[in-house]
Amino acid sequence: MCLPVELMIPDHMKISRIDWQTWLPEETATLMFVVKSDQVLLIRKKRGLGAGKINGPGGRIEAGETPMQCAIRETEEELCITPLNVKAAGELFFHAEDMPRIHGHVFTATGYKGTPTETDEAIPIWTSVNQLPFEEMWDDDQFWLPQVLAGVYIKGWFSFEGEILLDYQVKVVES
Repeated sequence: MCLPVELMIPDHMKISRIDWQTWLPEETATLMFVVKSDQVLLIRKKRGLGAGKINGPGGRIEAGETPMQCAIRETEEELCITPLNVKAAGELFFHAEDMPRIHGHVFTATGYKGTPTETDEAIPIWTSVNQLPFEEMWDDDQFWLPQVLAGVYIKGWFSFEGEILLDYQVKVVES
């Protein structure tokens, strides 16, 4: 007999049981999604957390840096382009006991300067916003990325064990 997925999630890993008011991230990071017509520029990450997966460029915020400055810098470092018309698109909160707890800031851009170029960190991949390669992405992406690419600001809370998504909640935030 199979148990419902809800029953297999350890109680302390359920989104509703995590005290998000006192929760503290171990890292604060960013993601950037450059959108052009019906295409989005993604990367295949070559090293670090999520190596091998497809995602948006991004990384850890450095001291004295705003989330937007970080998202732009990381995109420049990973793809050799400067995103233009950048706007905040959401916040993500990742809880795990076997990986860093991360507070992520999501941004979109509608243009860029330069030519997307492979670096030591990333391989650029253009894909249709309607055919995102979720099978090669983090499990949570399917629950929030389409909304972000449609121009909706979201907040999402996720609990993971390893690379397995245990529980999540995504809310649309009115601007």
